[in-house]
Amino acid sequence: MSDARTEAAPATADSRQDPHGDFIWYELMTSDAGAAGRFYSAVVPGWTFGERMPGEVDYRGIERSDGGNAGGVLQIDDSMRSHGARPTWLGYLFVDDVDGSVAGIERGGGKALMPPFDVPGVGRIAMVADPQGAAFYVMKPIPPGGDPDARSDVFSPTEVERVGWNELSTSDPEAARGFYGERFGWVSDDFMDMGAMGKYRFWDHGGVRIGAVCGVMPGQQPKWRYYFRVPSIAVAKAAAESGGGTIAMGPHQVPTGDWILIGTDPQGAEFALVGGE
Repeated sequence: MSDARTEAAPATADSRQDPHGDFIWYELMTSDAGAAGRFYSAVVPGWTFGERMPGEVDYRGIERSDGGNAGGVLQIDDSMRSHGARPTWLGYLFVDDVDGSVAGIERGGGKALMPPFDVPGVGRIAMVADPQGAAFYVMKPIPPGGDPDARSDVFSPTEVERVGWNELSTSDPEAARGFYGERFGWVSDDFMDMGAMGKYRFWDHGGVRIGAVCGVMPGQQPKWRYYFRVPSIAVAKAAAESGGGTIAMGPHQVPTGDWILIGTDPQGAEFALVGGE
């Protein structure tokens, strides 16, 4: 899978000098990039899916209405499928040293799903899994020409068309707190007691609340879940259902006043949304 995936790194990522542990890119792996583009462009107003980029692998960018990037789309080919790839959303974390980070992840009980490799002109990346099995990427991008201090803005707690919340659903939240805190500097002291469901622990990084960790939902495996911010949950829900998606949870209101939902796109990737009613 690593050889086939080499051309599919986020070549249009605008994140280069982010602090260690920042989310800098989000990527949809899907069985049908064209259909996924039509679905998400309707669900998240303002998103535009670009044309296939040059290379052996089908990779496309997701652009926002302000001209910035929202992430990328990788179409799963036969080689990837034979190695277990399936439709899913994955996040990328900025690290100062990819090889050192992977070694630390492995020492902490995680594993390398794709060992570190270089993408010419883009950077060095690796796909890893935490000790409970939730997958994500680590990456050290190459600074763009003429803008060595550029920062990624694919994550924002408040802005539409971006990921507004990063949520880890895991079989061992306490172990996850230690694992991510030690390796990426995340703080998780604040929490909301959810009774029988345990504590919903908030993650802060660099003074910004980036998401939370909670117990795994019944019948699901540990995973990262990314909430895309939309203007209206009701409108987005209608668009998702009319586009062939299904809604598994919500909409319901959370303590911040936002509304959220979790669904599955027509190709089988779970997605989540946050926004106004």
